[in-house]
Amino acid sequence: MGSIEFLGKQLELDADGNLKNMTDWNEEIAIELAKVEGIEKLTERHWMVINFMRKEFEDKGDAPSIRKLTKESGVNTKEFYQLFPKGPVKKAARIAGLPKPKGCI
Repeated sequence: MGSIEFLGKQLELDADGNLKNMTDWNEEIAIELAKVEGIEKLTERHWMVINFMRKEFEDKGDAPSIRKLTKESGVNTKEFYQLFPKGPVKKAARIAGLPKPKGCI
């Protein structure tokens, strides 16, 4: 997809618009990615999801499914869709600095 500049750093994106290099990610980058996704402020609840996704990816090599996320992250389905509207798993993965989850279209 190209690249994007955040905080004076040029970051490469993959074909899905996610960070190509996960090591480029940090919390400041997440805040900027969220703004691009239409989320002006990441709340504690957003961070619960982001940190859960990153831990699952670290442990299993893929972001969790929406079912696993809403069962185990502490955020239910309705709230998850409110936190990350319009494609919540893909959007949350992008903000978390992860590749698009394998189960997403």
